[in-house]
Order: sequence, then C-alpha cells, then structure tokens
Amino acid sequence: MTVRIGTRASKLALTQTQQTADQLAAVGGFPVELVHIKTEGDVKTGSLSQMGGTGVFVAALRDALLADTCDVAVHSLKDLPTGAALGLSIAATPKRVDVRDVLCARDGMTLAELPGGAKVGTGSPRRAAQLRAARPDIEVLDIRGNVDTRLGRVPGLPGNLTDVVVPGKSCDLDAVVLAAAGLERMDRLDTVSEFFESDVMLPAPGQGALAIECRTNDAPRTAGSTEGSNGVLAQALAALNDDDTRLAVTAERAVLARLEAGCAAPVGAYAFRKGSMLHLEAVVCAVDGTKTVREKKATDGLTEVGATLLGIEVAELLLAAGAAEIADLAAS
Repeated sequence: MTVRIGTRASKLALTQTQQTADQLAAVGGFPVELVHIKTEGDVKTGSLSQMGGTGVFVAALRDALLADTCDVAVHSLKDLPTGAALGLSIAATPKRVDVRDVLCARDGMTLAELPGGAKVGTGSPRRAAQLRAARPDIEVLDIRGNVDTRLGRVPGLPGNLTDVVVPGKSCDLDAVVLAAAGLERMDRLDTVSEFFESDVMLPAPGQGALAIECRTNDAPRTAGSTEGSNGVLAQALAALNDDDTRLAVTAERAVLARLEAGCAAPVGAYAFRKGSMLHLEAVVCAVDGTKTVREKKATDGLTEVGATLLGIEVAELLLAAGAAEIADLAAS
C-alpha cells in the first residue's frame, strides 16, 4: 500500500508535507508519494481577502480527497474553514510549532524602531489591523506571493537574491510580517528581526499547526463510534496527533465559528494548555487599527467539547464588547 499525500506545490507546502509524509511513513511502515494539487489560490492573483481568504487554498485539496486522487491532505490549519467538510475528517493535528508572527525588517529593525511612514507588507487583514493599532504612523501594504517572494521585498535580508529596487517585486518595502512557523520549516528564521508577543499581535486561529485531513472512512476510529477505521493508515495518523495542540486549535477555531467569521476576518486567537487548565485569548480589530476588543478566559474542561465551549464563551464576550460593530467578521 502506497499512501498518496496531496499538497500544494509551493515551497512551504512541499516542505511541511514532506516532513509529515516522512513521519507517517516511519510510523506506519508504508511507502508514501506526494501528489501535487493546484488550488485556486495558486492560480489567481490579487488580494487574498478579496479572493475568499485562505480557504481558496483548501477546496481543491478536499476535492482531490473526495475524488480518491489522494488519501491524505496536509493543510496549514489556519487555512481551513471552520465548517465541516462532508465525508472528510481532520485525522491528526501534529504537535504545534511556534505560533508567533514575526517582523522581517531591513537593517534588523524592530517595529518600534521603524521610521514613521515605513512601508510594511502583509497579505493578512488580521496582521494589518494589529500593525496599525501598534504603529498608526506606518504604511501597511497588501502583498501576495510565497515566502521567498515576500522576503525579497525587503532589502538586505539573508538569502535574498537581489538588491535591485523594483516596485512591487523586490527591495521596495521596509519590512514584511510572516508566520514564524513557515520560516522555521523553510530554515529562514535568520531573516527575523522581531518575534511579536501576543500583547502586540495575536496569531491566527490554528497558526503554527498542521491539519492532516482524510476521508472519514479512513480516519482513526474514536471510542464508541462506528465511523472511521482501525487500519494501518488510521493508526499512523492517530500516532501523529498531539492532544494539547488539538485542544488549543479547537478552542481557537470555535471563536471563529461562533463569530461567524471567515479566515480573512481581522480576528486573532491563541490557546494553550498549562497544567490542568486550557487558556484562551482572542482579539477582534477594526482593519484601520483604531478599535480593538480583546478577551481571555480559561477552563478545566480538557476535552474537545470543553475547548469548543471555551471558544464560544470568549466569542460571546467579544460580541458583547462590540466586536461585530468594529470589524467585518464575514470576511471569508
């Protein structure tokens, strides 16, 4: 049995999928092969939020699973819409890596050190809103492209191939904001000038985590359920799952779901287990950075149901504080 693993063809997607494939093969003892799937987000240009948010990277992979073109798909969890996909299940959430957003700036500058009017690029409304809240005097620009392309917009960063200024293409920005997780997986953390702590920038729900998705019939069978499988693939997927990561991302995604917010909405959330408690903090921002509501709460209900309820409770607090009035939560 060769397990076919669907992936986008970007460098980051291939890197994190290959790492997952290697782990699955080692645990399951079966051969694996990568199946490249072209998604709408890889083909279209323009603003990601206008295209339908990060969900545009997911649909084609899910279609490939349902069409039996591949057996498993590896997603960045923050790209997954919160709604269930009929016939599919998130079979595993491996241990999460660094959840933080980072600044990659020229001359090693931090956000506080950037001069007024500095140009900072990001494709995320969530990051843009929190940048503007922290530094209303900088210019935040919407950018697209893979990790290397975005880093190439900042002059002097390690690994960049040119120092020629080409507007819209290279060396034309003072900084970009990216996820630490992606840079870590691509071995480009040497470009980081500042790691943002959560009081400055809360990450996207699910950031730093992967979702391994498969057909529900192939997913690990849970206690008391008749769905799923006890086969070799299901056992290997179960072995890759990290319970604490699953609890955390379940709480974070429950915030989005209760807010009825899309993955391009300016919403940040971060949950983590500490001892017998699961802690969750979430923020909703006006895109222009002028208004922010932030709430936090904890629970001792260390189950997926408990994590979901925690997310709903924090979302209710945000709504009571006016979240729906300051942000376009329907941004997909």
